[in-house]
Amino acid sequence: MMTSYSKSDNMRLAYGLGSLLSVDEIMSCSKILSNYNPDSVWIPETWGMEGYSMLSAVSQITKNSKIGSSIINIYSRTPTLIAMGAATVDLLSNGRFILGLGTSSKPIIQEWHGLEFTNPVQRMHEYVDIIKLSLSGNKVNYNGKLFNLRNFTLLIKPQRTSIPIYLAAVNEKMVELTWDIADGVIFYLRPITELRSTIQKMQSKKKIDVACQIITCISDDSEKAIDRAKRTLAFYISVGEIYRKFLAKNGFNNETRNIYEEFKKSGLKSNHESVTDEMLDSLVICGTPQECVKKLARIINTGVTLPIIQFNPVGDVITSFKLLTSTLSGESS
Repeated sequence: MMTSYSKSDNMRLAYGLGSLLSVDEIMSCSKILSNYNPDSVWIPETWGMEGYSMLSAVSQITKNSKIGSSIINIYSRTPTLIAMGAATVDLLSNGRFILGLGTSSKPIIQEWHGLEFTNPVQRMHEYVDIIKLSLSGNKVNYNGKLFNLRNFTLLIKPQRTSIPIYLAAVNEKMVELTWDIADGVIFYLRPITELRSTIQKMQSKKKIDVACQIITCISDDSEKAIDRAKRTLAFYISVGEIYRKFLAKNGFNNETRNIYEEFKKSGLKSNHESVTDEMLDSLVICGTPQECVKKLARIINTGVTLPIIQFNPVGDVITSFKLLTSTLSGESS
């Protein structure tokens, strides 16, 4: 008999519907999630779908879950435009929006948006300041090191004058800033021992919501799930310099070097073969339903208060998503 979590377990659980899904697939998965009412549904914005449009659409399907952005980057929109988008989605969702912010990466910002990737920590600090001031409904006059604003006021009345803000944080300075100014953190690709120690260290200073997005691949065929997880992990290590460097500093120097060197030679064709069992055990959830339930429990035991299950389909998208949700969220309502 398949082991699963049920709603009676009183565990907060969220789902991330990623960039590789089509618009139709995200809508279909959102309909499935509406039967489970998870804590929240998180939608990314990378180089495909525009984030606020998708968040608004999903909010009309999942009527009870919170809706989170994972993430809106702080370079391609001004802080006041981000505040306008947040206020709009919060109105459309009847006060269920969580604004997830991040810096994205240097290649995306500079090469694809044509902007300078500079002062990420200071920029994040000022963005959060300006967004909070804008949502307050008061006139914004702001003098910062990077931004100087005069007489900005939202034309619409926000549903809430304070929308939760979560920051995607990798390196130490951004982690510290997050605990200083945000309502929550969004972690990603942190080795499980490092994740536990960082959470314990930071939460001892101040309690915030600790979300962690986890690559998750479930299949009745464990090998297929493992293969998909390896390919996904190899992709992020290959194209994401910030994750590659962080993992290299935290126990996986040889592995990340091998994955990246093979990527430079032959792309993503075979570099996933350099992903080790130790990496999978420390960084992702993959395998059979029973195996994945146990791995999720390990993540929660680190101190993560909101695991975000990043859906990576194994085979048919909808069939795979139904297996994922029935495994981790129990029986539908």
